[in-house]
Amino acid sequence: MRSGNHSYGIPTPMKAHQARKRFGQNFLQDTRVIQDIVAAVRPQPQDTVIEIGPGLAAITAPLAAKLDTLHVVEIDRDIVARLKTLPFADKLVIHEGDVLQFDFASVPGRKKIVGNLPYNISTPLLFRLSEVAAEVEDMHFMLQKEVVERMVAAPGSNDYGRLSVMLQYFFDMENLIEVPPEAFDPAPKVDSAVVRMIPQPGRIGVADDFDHFAALVKQAFQQRRKTIRNNLKDRADDAQLAAAGIDPQQRPEHIAPERYVQLSNNLQSHKREEMS
Repeated sequence: MRSGNHSYGIPTPMKAHQARKRFGQNFLQDTRVIQDIVAAVRPQPQDTVIEIGPGLAAITAPLAAKLDTLHVVEIDRDIVARLKTLPFADKLVIHEGDVLQFDFASVPGRKKIVGNLPYNISTPLLFRLSEVAAEVEDMHFMLQKEVVERMVAAPGSNDYGRLSVMLQYFFDMENLIEVPPEAFDPAPKVDSAVVRMIPQPGRIGVADDFDHFAALVKQAFQQRRKTIRNNLKDRADDAQLAAAGIDPQQRPEHIAPERYVQLSNNLQSHKREEMS
């Protein structure tokens, strides 16, 4: 996790690193928050753990102390060089590069993933991580508080939208810890929060064609102020919406995620019948 550290034996030169805006770096330095995150992850010696953006190693150090091996993904070459000088460097497997390009499947076994996700890439990264949900035990991420609220939002709330539906398809999620700006250096302009994501296959049903389901949800939320009838007029008629338990007059944010799965499956089934 991108973080500063003053209590886990990190060499003083580590503190000289200047956060780089282009990498979205804000280094966590609040000891209490660090301890709470490590406690939430519950690392055991033989766990396979991947940390995204280890930064100045405030989370890396206590994780490594409890693990036989810790995988880290870091894009900043200067930080990579510093990581190699740490007392526990022999425990680290360093994957240098952009996490959006990282092949999580290249790390074998069921994985715990943890990190302070750069806010500028958090949404595409969350969608990418959904692709490896079947290989994940749990994930704990620091994110912009607003993003976490959207992730865990229930139907009918202003925060509920495409991100809510798509992530709730894969994960049971919980907002664990709220983190103020002053917990970081430099302090971001927004509040943050730590979310726990536990893969739970089929929690809102199983899409027969995931790509169709994803496209349907994206289209449904493109114009939130319009009814679902208007947003999906080229995909589903009133009868097809009603068959999935959806009132055509509802707005997309009032429709439960499982209804979108059901609608997608119904439409695909109807398509197959037409083709047979």
